[in-house]
Amino acid sequence: METYDLVVIGSGAGLNILNVGLQFGMKCALVENTKMGGTCLTRGCIPSKVLVHPADLIREAQHAKKVGVKFNIENIDWDLIAERMWSQINESKEIDHGLSNVPNLDVYKGVGEFTGDYEMKVRDTKNGKELGYYKGERFVIASGARSFIPPIEGIENMDYITNENFFGDKFPKKPWKSLIIIGGGVIAAEFAHIFSALGTEVTIVEMLPRLVVTEEPEISRHLEINFRNHMTVLLNEKAIKAYWKKKMKTVLVKNMQTGEEKEILAEEILIAAGRISNADLLKVENTGVETDERGWIKTNKYLETNKPNIWCIGDINGLYQFRHKANYEAEICINNIFGPEDQKRSVDYSAVPWAIFTYPQIGHVGMTQAEAIEKGHEIYVAMKNYSTIAKGFAMGFETGQKDDGFVKLIVDKSYRILGAHVIGPHAALLVQPFVYLMNSGYTCTLPEYRDERDLPKVEKACPEAGSFMPIYHSMVIHPSLNEVTGWAIGNLKPINIKIEHHEHHHEH
Repeated sequence: METYDLVVIGSGAGLNILNVGLQFGMKCALVENTKMGGTCLTRGCIPSKVLVHPADLIREAQHAKKVGVKFNIENIDWDLIAERMWSQINESKEIDHGLSNVPNLDVYKGVGEFTGDYEMKVRDTKNGKELGYYKGERFVIASGARSFIPPIEGIENMDYITNENFFGDKFPKKPWKSLIIIGGGVIAAEFAHIFSALGTEVTIVEMLPRLVVTEEPEISRHLEINFRNHMTVLLNEKAIKAYWKKKMKTVLVKNMQTGEEKEILAEEILIAAGRISNADLLKVENTGVETDERGWIKTNKYLETNKPNIWCIGDINGLYQFRHKANYEAEICINNIFGPEDQKRSVDYSAVPWAIFTYPQIGHVGMTQAEAIEKGHEIYVAMKNYSTIAKGFAMGFETGQKDDGFVKLIVDKSYRILGAHVIGPHAALLVQPFVYLMNSGYTCTLPEYRDERDLPKVEKACPEAGSFMPIYHSMVIHPSLNEVTGWAIGNLKPINIKIEHHEHHHEH
């Protein structure tokens, strides 16, 4: 039986770890059962943003009349929009080709299943044929999550859409005339924005009392109010049955409070009702890896599972399902797998940022007000509307109008920032500076007491304050324009600094 030094399951952020293993001269295997590049590149955040931006432009053009400019949208070139989107997804083929020529690497294109202690077989997803059977000294599980399909009677006969097949063989030749979206979270909100802006009659069906429940209640409410200008939003409504009627896909929904039932008809149904772990596909129990009651793989602060030499990163650990968080975990994992045992790094999720690229846009980092109180913090809360500043007014926001976005800050009694939340234009850009601040530390010990006037400025601060290190250690919302500034430091080159070259001798 073949034995590998390192087996990586999943070709998203897992590739970062695989590359380091190969650089160390390890014999490696990669297992991937879909397109190379993972969810973000092939069926998630990157292609969806190519669709979001034209939708943003349409809504901005409509908003422009508030400041005295009227645009006529003459034509929406869906074919060009689609072509640009597929150009991103098709980068997967280049990754695939690049990996096929790497020495010391075997690529298995199928589903990996643990069969025993550190043993795995891979089978072809199409025909079930076995593609390989091997042992691994070390495993990194980075195989992500998939769409949760709620128990709706008859849904299996409806040929419905998920984010997986939407960015595959179900991609529409033109925007649908009408669309039912089951779910009210991040994916639902982005698709609702995209298609409502493109002229589709959208109906959201959400069984909870509000949209995007990860956000502050005020933000959920603001999004709902603005969504209702462009689509039908049904809250506290549960989809219970799906069937055909009048050549239309039909969903029977039941009100969670009154029990009243009604039918909704549309050309298509999109299910965006949450995500479930792929751990069940891997049969992780056969190698002794523990999962929680919802199927997410349990990890400790070093991203280790309960099984020695098996690590887990990304969506499959159920912690925060964003590519920038998976990349951050990959960096921690690289240190902990390849570095000295006594220099292991632990994860810190206190400043995980994200954005929901809907309209209005939402930015989020840290705790909500309810979470801060629940965790025992004594807090201040600050709110500020766009309309109250000159630039906000210039952009067409006026006090009391329902599109007037806002910022909400959660701060503890020592003035430490616990959370920052924004809804409105450029929310992702406005929230990112708070991420850097939250990662820069907030208390500093002065060297030894002297008259503060005598202290040079640099000694009044923390060693990292004012340096780029807090940016370096922060997650940067992906995909967003923050990456242009946040990642610029990766291109630092000495101009008039003399670099002394030392000879390094590495032992592997």
